[in-house]
Amino acid sequence: MSRLDELIQELCPNGVEFITLNKICGVYDGTHQTPKYTDSGIKFASVENIEEPYATEKYISIADYEKYKIKPQRNDLLMTRIGSIGVCTVIESDEPLAYYVSLALLRPDNKVLNSRYLKYAIESLHCRKELRKRTLVNAVPIKINMGDIGKITVPLPPLEVQSEIVRILDNFTELTAELTAELTARKKQYEFYRDELLKPASEIKTVPLADIADISTGSSNTNEGLDEGKYPFFVRSQEVRRKNEYEFDETAIITAGDGVGVGKVFHYVKGKYALHQRAYRIHINNDDVLPKYFFYYMKSAFMPYIEKTMFQGSVPSIRRPMLNAFPVPVPALDAQKRIVEFLDNFEKICNDLNIGLPAEIEARQKQYEFYRDALLTYAATGKIILTDRQTDRQTDRRA
Repeated sequence: MSRLDELIQELCPNGVEFITLNKICGVYDGTHQTPKYTDSGIKFASVENIEEPYATEKYISIADYEKYKIKPQRNDLLMTRIGSIGVCTVIESDEPLAYYVSLALLRPDNKVLNSRYLKYAIESLHCRKELRKRTLVNAVPIKINMGDIGKITVPLPPLEVQSEIVRILDNFTELTAELTAELTARKKQYEFYRDELLKPASEIKTVPLADIADISTGSSNTNEGLDEGKYPFFVRSQEVRRKNEYEFDETAIITAGDGVGVGKVFHYVKGKYALHQRAYRIHINNDDVLPKYFFYYMKSAFMPYIEKTMFQGSVPSIRRPMLNAFPVPVPALDAQKRIVEFLDNFEKICNDLNIGLPAEIEARQKQYEFYRDALLTYAATGKIILTDRQTDRQTDRRA
């Protein structure tokens, strides 16, 4: 019998009550004022840096921070309430921190509620359903009102049970973090070798991109994208949507023309596809250049190039002449083939969800989600209650 079994049998033989959050937790929102950023002062958290709020590079003045009625403190939680609703982080520092209205501050009564247990509970299947019921899906962006956050229910076992659940789930998240750190190191190693391999030698000719490629944008809008469709639809992000109509049938490299994806979004496509009107397709039309070689070269060299030449308006954007003039070294075809083969193998190790570390991380994440939801229902009812999806994945309890 596990320690958790013993605690549940001893402390909650009849299950536990589901409590509305506002009975065991204060719920507060951040500033509604558009922040006036400063070069230093108090760090400012928002949905963009919820995972590591203290890693933000945004600050507000101490004077503006003093206007906050409720200031974050150790063991509080920050939770996203706009966009991807319900993502939480536990504050583990006494360093001052400001936060925007896109976040809710949760202050649990630590006499009855473990902060990390609350984080796991909110991110569980039960609470995600509770949040979804109260989400304003027609709002732009989607959001949940502050008053509705306190209405969600969480199972409230004794603190000893909460602590044991936290211990089990922390072990899972720690292992996933170690694997993710290893994968990050592998990717940095890959980028180093890629950049070294693709450094143009002085004796290799360099040509402007327009001399070796057809370049144009698409004609589709984002709202034309489907969750399911016959053909891939490339927009201005790493996400690939779908459409039932296609615009091109070719091998091409896709990159974002404006927005946050400029210099970061790259796709390699072969076959029929649709394209956003502010994304560029680059179709290599020269037999001396392998499309996959150019794909890797662009990923390596395009960002430094556009940082020097990019149009800096309210939204970063690429102009067609910049693409036309992008210098591309053209080594011999056999050298290009060797580079492509090496980088294909290395990238597969780093990114393929079917092999290596990505597969292990994916498996650990699914295992963690299973145990998180199963442990919380077990603590509440004394039974393992599985969804259909979880039943397909695992039917026995090994907590």
